[in-house]
Amino acid sequence: MQTNPKRAELTASYDWYRQMRESQPVYFDPQMQGWHIFRYEDVARVLTEHATFSSDRNRFTPAGDPNSNPIISSMLFMDPPRHHQLRQLVSQAFTPRMVARMEARIQEITNDLLDKVVAKGEMEVIRDLAGPLPVTVIAELLGIPTERREEFKQWCDDFLSGDGNATPEAQQVGMQAAGSMVSYFNKLLEQRRAQPHDDLVSALLQAEVDGEHLSSEELVGFCVLLLLAGNETTTNLLGNTILCLDEHPEAVEQLRARRELVPGALEEALRYYSPVKIMLRWPVSETTLSDQRIEAGQTLLAWLPSANRDEAQFPNADQFIIEREPNRHLGFGRGIHFCLGAPLARLEAKIALNTMLDRLPGSWRVPDVPLSPINNLSVFGIAKLPLTWQK
Repeated sequence: MQTNPKRAELTASYDWYRQMRESQPVYFDPQMQGWHIFRYEDVARVLTEHATFSSDRNRFTPAGDPNSNPIISSMLFMDPPRHHQLRQLVSQAFTPRMVARMEARIQEITNDLLDKVVAKGEMEVIRDLAGPLPVTVIAELLGIPTERREEFKQWCDDFLSGDGNATPEAQQVGMQAAGSMVSYFNKLLEQRRAQPHDDLVSALLQAEVDGEHLSSEELVGFCVLLLLAGNETTTNLLGNTILCLDEHPEAVEQLRARRELVPGALEEALRYYSPVKIMLRWPVSETTLSDQRIEAGQTLLAWLPSANRDEAQFPNADQFIIEREPNRHLGFGRGIHFCLGAPLARLEAKIALNTMLDRLPGSWRVPDVPLSPINNLSVFGIAKLPLTWQK
């Protein structure tokens, strides 16, 4: 794979993934006290075999404070049967019908955002489109007023900046952001209990299975999870797609001429530059992965970008091929924890890319400047992505 020196920081991780797939596909990291999993077959197994590889971190690690990390109270970190109950409850409110109802509004938001930049011949993709579009959509779904949306976007950014190997200062900022989100959603739940609205929070409050409702802690956990995942994943999917198209400029005209290829191009972007980097699991008993013996309760870090570039699964894995078929990427996970918001993310990305193809003429170009990835262990995206086109 040819490496643009201006993008060396972006591609460095992929060099590491390749080396590890070849030499140490299941590697114990003494610093993190966890096992890194790199090959597609192993990552897919870890995500799929939920009876062997648990998602319940509280079962194996000290329970955290839901006010400092509300995600630990969400179904992302739950096993069956409780996971199935919560997913069934949430699915009652977060339905394909509700997502489909958003299509016209997503188109309107996208046009409003592009109206501000079309005449300029240039934009900063993250700031002008990829960032505000998904946070506006999620905020409207949750019933968050317009004047609070920039604040919520900042909370999301601050929370994610405090994960992994972040500095103590960044971790403190992340904890403060988490506390702010928890406090806001607790108040919103009180308001919706007293006076329901036509929004997702009200629908979640009313949803029940066998007479059982979500607890307040579970509701807050899901709202925060939806806000974070629905915001950051879609932002990075859009930004990463434009990055792919810049690296393969012939694809822009190909997509203009054949719009039916847009969904496949987005799937290939999900594979080529996966927005989510790792998923955590914990084996419930001693097990083996690629001939490595792993003890019960040890942390597993399943690397999705590495699995999605595995040549054993994807021929010419380091090439961006918009007509790749089959494309069984793991960009949205797999198994019982497959991303619940995937249909919404795909819809937003499809509308945004089609509208850009409609309204931004000529060739697109990302200026030859250094591009830096977001400093985050969990997600992959570009902090700033300038784009120009022929006016």
